[in-house]
Amino acid sequence: MTQAQGGRTALYAFSGQGLALARRIATHMIADIYAPERLVLQTSERFAAQVPERLAGQGARPFSSLHDLVAQTFARYPRHVFLGAAGIAVRAIAPHLRGKDVDPAVVVLDQAARFAVSLLSGHLGGANELARELAAITNATPVITTGTDAAGLPSVDELARLRNMVAGNLPAAKAVSAALLEGRPVQVFDPEARLLGDLCNGDDAGGLLMPTEPGAWNPDAPGVWCHWRTGGAFPQTFRVYPRCLALGLGCRKGVPEKEILAHVAAVFAQADLALQGIAAVGTATIKREDPGLCAAAAALGPDLVFYEPKALASVTAAGQSATVRRRIGTGSVCEAAALLLAQGGELVAAKTKTERVTCAVALMPHQNLGGA
Repeated sequence: MTQAQGGRTALYAFSGQGLALARRIATHMIADIYAPERLVLQTSERFAAQVPERLAGQGARPFSSLHDLVAQTFARYPRHVFLGAAGIAVRAIAPHLRGKDVDPAVVVLDQAARFAVSLLSGHLGGANELARELAAITNATPVITTGTDAAGLPSVDELARLRNMVAGNLPAAKAVSAALLEGRPVQVFDPEARLLGDLCNGDDAGGLLMPTEPGAWNPDAPGVWCHWRTGGAFPQTFRVYPRCLALGLGCRKGVPEKEILAHVAAVFAQADLALQGIAAVGTATIKREDPGLCAAAAALGPDLVFYEPKALASVTAAGQSATVRRRIGTGSVCEAAALLLAQGGELVAAKTKTERVTCAVALMPHQNLGGA
């Protein structure tokens, strides 16, 4: 399966009016336009002669069979927009649906740009957001039919996606939404307000979001548990991990990925930290070409940041090593890197080492989290 192309959007047009609309939309987002072969041949020369140079890359890609095309593109793009009838979109995507946690966003926009309909993956895939984005571009009316949105209630799975958090036990999000729609209280453990913000103040969601401490948690009732420590693994609990842990790594030359990952896992377990909460991994520039460390970092976090020895040496860190200072010019790698990544945060796991691997973890303050 081809990996999804970042934030690119696939725009499918079926008429001259739809193609003109697709080109208009493509001026506002990173998108690829697809249209029937006959339509592309009819309009390509005229389009190339009339549009400004900045739009020269917006020529449509021709297709002969929509069903064959979507079979190739459905998993490649995180966002799909069909500029035509909803029935066309439904028939094209139906064979490729796998589940709400993996399906991309699909929106239907009629060629007159009257309605932007969120058709598939409204919350997790971002189709509701895409429909609103298209509405802002075209002055269409966004059509959002997900239950919580229609009722003006928060959608916990969409909030997690918007805040770049890792969702666990996704089916429980449905139980949470059902409880809110039925007017039943939902227990919440979000002590730092990273997910729900001010929604637990009793004034929103009809006062149904009830702050609940772990000791009073009912494992058989719907709930939302948002924290960077372990816990909250219950059948009806939607578990959310904020990406707020900065992991600093160091190792000797040639240490394999497996050994590094094993040490990190042991440190996280001992410190009661959730691996899903890793936001980024930091280390020294000398490790830029280290295959084991780079592979371990890729498996652990979204980002890997390399720091010059001078930057690492500027950080006051307890875990100093005279040997490391002689070798690369700084006495601390893992602790200093973790603290630099955390941007003012504090260590929640100090330097811990084996014979060949060191790691430390710092907590990013809430205000430093993107999208929170």
